[in-house]
Amino acid sequence: MKAVIKTGGKQYCVEEGSIIYVEKLEGNEGDKVTFSEVLMLDKKVGTPTVKGASVEGVIVKHGKGAKIKIFKYKPNTTSTRKKQGHRQPYTKVEIKKIG
Repeated sequence: MKAVIKTGGKQYCVEEGSIIYVEKLEGNEGDKVTFSEVLMLDKKVGTPTVKGASVEGVIVKHGKGAKIKIFKYKPNTTSTRKKQGHRQPYTKVEIKKIG
């Protein structure tokens, strides 16, 4: 069974047993998490969500993604060179049940 869920402003296509990386969620490792915003369940499309459908998962771990380098530059001036970095936090979730 496949489902499309919405979390963290993004949509994910999931199946039972699949592992997804989502925006950081509250909770500890081993906690259960329920996604109630199910946009599609198999071939049923909801408007905007499928009523009564939910996806359950377990938090596997929390972490940070790879570092992204940001470099801002404007020619002909030396004061506008700026180098930054960013590491996006994520949560690794294993999907257990779609219902």
